[in-house]
Amino acid sequence: MSVETSQRSPSASDPAASAVRVIRRDGSVSSFDANKISVAMTKAFLAVEGGDAAASSRIHHIVAELTAQVEAALFRHAGPEQALHIEQIQDLVELALMRGGQHKVARAYVLYREERTRAREAGRPGRPRAEISVAAADGTVTPLDWDRVSQVVGEAVAGLADVSAEPVLTETWRNLYDGISPDELALAQVMAARTLVEQEPNYSYVSARLLLDRLRGEALSYLAGAPRLASQHEMAAAYGGYFRDYLRRAIELELLSPELATFDLDAITAAIRPERDLDFGFLGLQTLYDRYFLHHDGTRFELPQAFFMRVAMGLAIREDDREARAVEFYELLSSFHFMASTPTLFNSGTTRPQLSSCFLTTVDDDLDSIFQSYKNNALLAKYSGGLGNDWTPVRGLGAHIKGTNGTSQGVVPFLKIANDTAVAVNQGGKRKGAACAYLETWHIDVEEFLDLRKNTGDDRRRTHDMNTANWVPDEFMRRVEADGSWTLFSPDEVPDLHDLYGTAFAERYREYEAAAGRGEIRVFRTVRAVELWRRMLTMLFETGHPWITFKDPCNLRSPQQHAGVVHSSNLCTEITLNTGSGEVAVCNLGSVNLDRHVTADGLDAERLERTVRTAVRMLDNVIDINFYTIPEARRSNLRHRPIGLGLMGFQDALFQLGLPLASEGAVEFADRSMERISYYAISASADLAAERGRYESFEGSLWSRGILPLDSLRLLAEARQGDALDVDTSATLDWDALRERVRVTGMRNSNVLAIAPTATISNISGVGQSIEPLFRNLFVKSNMSGDFTVVNPYLVASLKERGLWDEVMVADLKYFDGSLGEIDRVPADLKELFATAFEVDSRWLVDAASRRQKWIDQAQSLNLYIDAPSGRRLDELYRYAWRRGLKTTYYLRAQSATHVEKSTLRGTDGKLNAVPAGTGGTSTVPAGTGGTSTVPAGTGGTSTVPAAGPSPEPEACRIDDPDCEACQ
Repeated sequence: MSVETSQRSPSASDPAASAVRVIRRDGSVSSFDANKISVAMTKAFLAVEGGDAAASSRIHHIVAELTAQVEAALFRHAGPEQALHIEQIQDLVELALMRGGQHKVARAYVLYREERTRAREAGRPGRPRAEISVAAADGTVTPLDWDRVSQVVGEAVAGLADVSAEPVLTETWRNLYDGISPDELALAQVMAARTLVEQEPNYSYVSARLLLDRLRGEALSYLAGAPRLASQHEMAAAYGGYFRDYLRRAIELELLSPELATFDLDAITAAIRPERDLDFGFLGLQTLYDRYFLHHDGTRFELPQAFFMRVAMGLAIREDDREARAVEFYELLSSFHFMASTPTLFNSGTTRPQLSSCFLTTVDDDLDSIFQSYKNNALLAKYSGGLGNDWTPVRGLGAHIKGTNGTSQGVVPFLKIANDTAVAVNQGGKRKGAACAYLETWHIDVEEFLDLRKNTGDDRRRTHDMNTANWVPDEFMRRVEADGSWTLFSPDEVPDLHDLYGTAFAERYREYEAAAGRGEIRVFRTVRAVELWRRMLTMLFETGHPWITFKDPCNLRSPQQHAGVVHSSNLCTEITLNTGSGEVAVCNLGSVNLDRHVTADGLDAERLERTVRTAVRMLDNVIDINFYTIPEARRSNLRHRPIGLGLMGFQDALFQLGLPLASEGAVEFADRSMERISYYAISASADLAAERGRYESFEGSLWSRGILPLDSLRLLAEARQGDALDVDTSATLDWDALRERVRVTGMRNSNVLAIAPTATISNISGVGQSIEPLFRNLFVKSNMSGDFTVVNPYLVASLKERGLWDEVMVADLKYFDGSLGEIDRVPADLKELFATAFEVDSRWLVDAASRRQKWIDQAQSLNLYIDAPSGRRLDELYRYAWRRGLKTTYYLRAQSATHVEKSTLRGTDGKLNAVPAGTGGTSTVPAGTGGTSTVPAGTGGTSTVPAAGPSPEPEACRIDDPDCEACQ
């Protein structure tokens, strides 16, 4: 922002600015005045730098610019309908000073504020003044019912260790003013509790319960047509009646299927567990509130247990004993033992139940197919599906076009349109549409494909919003290993390469190279394989794309080799299903919460088996209930019936077991836990085959030949001729018996297992995402619902046991960006157990993934982390992943090398009490795009901001910023 622009006084010339209300500390309300900010900052500068003429001139310009930055931040989060507390404004002043590099001035400002706070504390009253009133939207004014506020807060802290109502009430009082609205009153209580989360993780539950009170009031008032409040205790008795009213109203609004009303509602309501409303952390409940609960004209009227029961009823709607199955499904969801994917949660039980997660397509080399693909993408994305598009068949730049006798512009211009289509279809505002384009490494346009996500160059040949991935054959990796040459072709001249893999691909590819050498192929180019590989890794480091995925393991280990070819993965690289002309692959996802299936003694196998069996049944039901937007998807899904059961909370389970991620014990646990999930899931699908029938294309599959995922490793080893494959093949369960039962009885589902990122459903369930390592022990997570302080509760519990959890430890964690490594008083065993993602060698992640992959018929969304990237380290890591038999990898994450800012801001977490959009939260970006730096946020938690360097591009689907949760 220029100095000239920043010198404008919004309070004088901007009506919106003058309409913003500011709550003063005495409870009075005044209009916002930017000049007061300028005066306060100028005083701070003068106190530090003095007031000579030269300094005054410089200070004037700096203060004008910083004031404008503060104003811009405020107006992004407040309008005439919302009041701002004066300390929120002062928080942003501190942040602006720190980001402007004025650290001494910021320190003086902080010290002055602390001094003034201490002076006020002595005279602070214990409760609000009697004259404070609450003004409803209809103009009704009533005295503030402080007794109810105290009751609600008291109920929120009940049963939770190390929390108290007093600090929540004190902070709530600070944000009250005469004429406050009911919504602002409810919000003030929530915000009061969430500022305490970094000191004690259980305040996250307090915040969620206070939000729940607001939600109850919103839902009950809407259904009753008049204001109505209920405590949690009162709601427990009223839930049955509420559920009937909710269901009736949702059907009247045509939001839910009328068939739900035909269930035995006595049996359904008797099974509802109101106390489970209290099991949410704040991030989970806020996420549900913002994006999942049913609403009408912006008013939410679906409570958490009604939400879970609605989803369960929708999934049981075609069962013979609908009520019993609905209750069984409800128990699994509401207890967080298993969570269905986001599309299923969004749409189950609705009038258009599009419940599937992922769709994979192949785009043929003609305009009809290309433009049909855009339409299909739009229709599939409309109802929350994530897309993986195989673009390899489209001819490359310079290829001949017979119909016009011209030359092709290649695949890139078509990808640009696909990118814009994904942006245009935003899934009803719930989340961004998202797609991933795949291209094989031999395509003549592959080098331009690598550049698609760059910030520089011709923007008409860039796709800033669409993910991209390399589909890499083993033959290319062999050429890299041997430092050989590699030839690029246009697919119209080598059409069969697209459908070949393994030895057949390698032999045919060499034949085409020989033909090119004889002049029989028109469009080709020969490059050094190592140089292309280096460029692939360079682009991955600089832009985060294209991801590295491996064609041959995906095909050679696919159970459906007889039915077609796997031409790509999906949006998040965990789905590996056949695609082709006329067939769109569909996958239906859900994840077991591993954290709920371990104790200090190990894995609870009996409980895990019960969960997996019920989960497989739920996922299989999706296929028959599903609302299909295009016929190709319906045909494919009913023929093959693939599902993708995954897991989440892996890191949480390790914490419970006391196993550091970087240990042989953790790798062994990854192996054994996935073995059991795989065994139970395959067994459950075989049982469903006996009950409901085999999937249509079963005959000829690997299943029908008695080849299970573990056995398919032999096929990969044979194709690699014993080289470049280093995998563990150990097993502990009775696989022989299961192998025979599958061969004889059959399978209900062509594919059963896949590990998705679970970005949002993990938030809902309150556990770590998927198989991800711990990102930080203390940080602010940013997503579409706002910014949320996240503290590792396992760490806090361990530090409390050793008498180490105190304010100094909180400050140290913030200073060291959530890492224990530099905190001397923390014992070595805790540093090892609670090591963060960038402190763990990613080879441990690859080893654990390799051990899981032997049990999985599809793939895993595997992010890799590297603390100090170099070309050599990246090369070694990705070759290691290939040799360890991985099918796919996902994002490469690297830390910023820039300086980490430090501050002491308060109240910077939260959608309505937040740092400006785009600057708050932990926003991990691809290495080379600026990275992140962390600004500790005082009692409001850490607030991370983009570090110096180029601004990161928007990303469609990433683990810590799940604007797109298509796979979760």
